[in-house]
Amino acid sequence: MKKVITSKQAPAAIGPYSQAIEANGMVFLSGQLPIDCTTDNFVCGSVKEQTEQCFINIKAILSEAGLSIDNIVKTTVFLSDMENFAEMNGVYEKQFSGAFPARSAFAVKALPKDALVEIEVIAAR
Repeated sequence: MKKVITSKQAPAAIGPYSQAIEANGMVFLSGQLPIDCTTDNFVCGSVKEQTEQCFINIKAILSEAGLSIDNIVKTTVFLSDMENFAEMNGVYEKQFSGAFPARSAFAVKALPKDALVEIEVIAAR
């Protein structure tokens, strides 16, 4: 069975998908864009600021599921340009204490709303 997880502290889904789904003790978060849910506006600025907002959204959804950043086992980072990798990575590494999750990072042709970064995660109970 699967359970839909929704947090009002993160931006609502902007399409036919859920913020997160839990199944068999695993929580799969949809890609999080740098949208501030208090304003529903896209965070403008550098990849640093956008990465920080992505993690704010990720933490809010994990919290709704009763989990924390420490439960993340896998991340996938989508970048609009690999030139932004080092700046994203600087924010990314500060999010975790102890063992880092497994990660993939890709440059893609474009991201929704012209974002510089989008991050999806998988967490385990």
